[in-house]
Formats: sequence, structure tokens, C-alpha cells
Amino acid sequence: MTWHVEPLEKAPVVALNVLISAASRRVPLVLAFRAALKALGIPGTVIATDVNPMSPAAHFCDRAYRVPLSSDPGYLAAITTICEGERIGLIVPTIDDELPLFGAAAADFAARGVRVAVSSEATALLCDDKYAACVHLRAAGVAAAESFLPAQLPADPHIPAFVKPRRGRGSVSAFPARSARELAFFLAYVNDPVVQEYLDGPEYTIDVMCDFSGRPLSIVPRQRVVIRAGVIDRGCTVNDPALMDLALACTSAMTFAGPINIQCRTVNGRPTVFEINPRFSGGIPLTIEAGADFPRMLIQLALGQPVEPVIGQFRDGLWMSNYESTMYFAPGNLDRLLPVEEASRRRP
Repeated sequence: MTWHVEPLEKAPVVALNVLISAASRRVPLVLAFRAALKALGIPGTVIATDVNPMSPAAHFCDRAYRVPLSSDPGYLAAITTICEGERIGLIVPTIDDELPLFGAAAADFAARGVRVAVSSEATALLCDDKYAACVHLRAAGVAAAESFLPAQLPADPHIPAFVKPRRGRGSVSAFPARSARELAFFLAYVNDPVVQEYLDGPEYTIDVMCDFSGRPLSIVPRQRVVIRAGVIDRGCTVNDPALMDLALACTSAMTFAGPINIQCRTVNGRPTVFEINPRFSGGIPLTIEAGADFPRMLIQLALGQPVEPVIGQFRDGLWMSNYESTMYFAPGNLDRLLPVEEASRRRP
């Protein structure tokens, strides 16, 4: 007897290619996305972009492209060309300068089948303004640093105070003012300054992952014990309900998508926000190592897979101590950045 067997219909192969923009020194983030794809059993590549041929991350991804600065009118066109040629499904912006740009273009990329792990343009612009962000949070009932523009300072301002650029990053030009004389000096020295109350207490970063509708999926507070150039050098995870409640309050006061990091200090047992950055933090490797795999969550979200909240589920008390690593380039092996035109030749 001859049996006729109908061939089984093959399940579609799920694949995802990830683009990390302005990759620069973010080697751990590149490696984390590569590891997440492998752990999920999803075929895919991790592509990086940068403006500098000595970008370390360019040497740890599958391919890397040279693009103009995000302030260049042709920046998004270059990113779009790479997305088309490399069949990118997820873009991960990493620097403050480009967040509003990608936030404004997220719907256009979505129409092309590309998810962008970025909050809206409005949220990015609000967070970029350290004064406006704290005013907004306080109005929503969230514990945030009292903030003043120079013209708003009372005649007898509270000392000490903290002076920093209204729009800035990486603790550049941020100074404590411990006397009226220092306050006057830094107000003149810092460009477009904002003055915040001095929060004299332990400093924390709270890493948060939200889905694309703004629902928080994971919250991991980390104490910043040693900080160098605005980035954690030594620190540990802290499973503190007060810090996690603060993060939830922030996600209720603003609408986020993808990764964010909340900067705060605890004074008299009360955590108080002094800024929010709607992007991956420099200390994200500690959060990932503690079991909160944000890259894996983003990959699943980009593929339309369900991701349930796991708030509070991470390894508490895990310490991280950073150290510098050096790369060496032989002659002729320096520049791994491909021209954007190379992506066009890869277009199917």
C-alpha cells in the first residue's frame, strides 16, 4: 500500500537585525544584543553606526557604517538606507542628541517595518530640559529636585545649591555651589544654567524598560558608589521598594518607550529625581548581568512577542567594578566603518 503524505508547511523563520546608532564605546551593549539574539535562537545581525573610525564598538558588531552627525540634514536618510540594505527590524538610539530626531521619525520607520526603541519627540525634548523635566514631575506629584532658572532665584537662595547646564549630559559643567560667591561665579560660568536644590545623599540610577505602549516591564535600581565622567565606575544593584515606586511614579507622569534611566539621590530616606534620560544608561551592563535582560525584551517586543512585567525580579546586591580596556589597530585595519552606499548594494 502506498501512502501519500502531504509535506508539512514550514514555519516562517523569525529573524531580526538590530541597528545600534552612535555605538562608540558601547561594546557591552553590542555584545548584549548579540547574546540576546543567540539565547532566543533568533537569526540576526547587530549593525553599528558611528562617525569615528576608531569606534571600539565597530569591531564587535557584524558590520558597521560611517554616518554623518545626527545634526546633519542627511542623517536620517543615511540611517534609512542602512535599514533597507541590512533589513533592520530594530533601531536602538544611544545618545541624547538624536533622541528627539528618532522620536519624531519613529512612525515613519514603523511604516517601513522598523521599530525604534525610543520615547516620543515630546518626551525626549522634555527630558533634555533639566529644568522643565523637574518642574513637570513636581507638578505631577513626583519627588523631584526643586529647580530654578537664574531669573527665578530668590534674593536669598538656599546654599548649598547645584548648578548645571539646562541641557547637558555626562556631568559636564555641573558644579556644587557652597557659597553665594560660588553660586554667582557658576551662574556666569555655566552656559544656560539651571539651579537645583542640593541633594546630599547616596546617588542612584534606576534602569527602567517600558514596552512600546509605555507600560513598565522591569525596574532595576543601582547605587552609584564611584562615578567617573558621569558614568558609574563602581556600584551595586539595590532592591529598594521606595526607588522602584519612584520609577513607577515617573512612568505615570511621562510616557516612555524602550529603555530609560532615572537619576536620583536619597535624602532622609526619601529618593528625589534630579534628571531622566530616555535611553540606555552607561551602567546598563550591571542591570543585564543582574538578570534584567533589556536587550532580550526589546528584541521580543520588536518581533511582536508578548513580554510580561518582571518588576523586582533581579539579583540584589550584585556589584560591578569597571576597568579600561585598550584596542590596538594594525596599519590598514583601523577603519571598519563601511560607507552608507555599501548598504544599498546589500538591498534584496
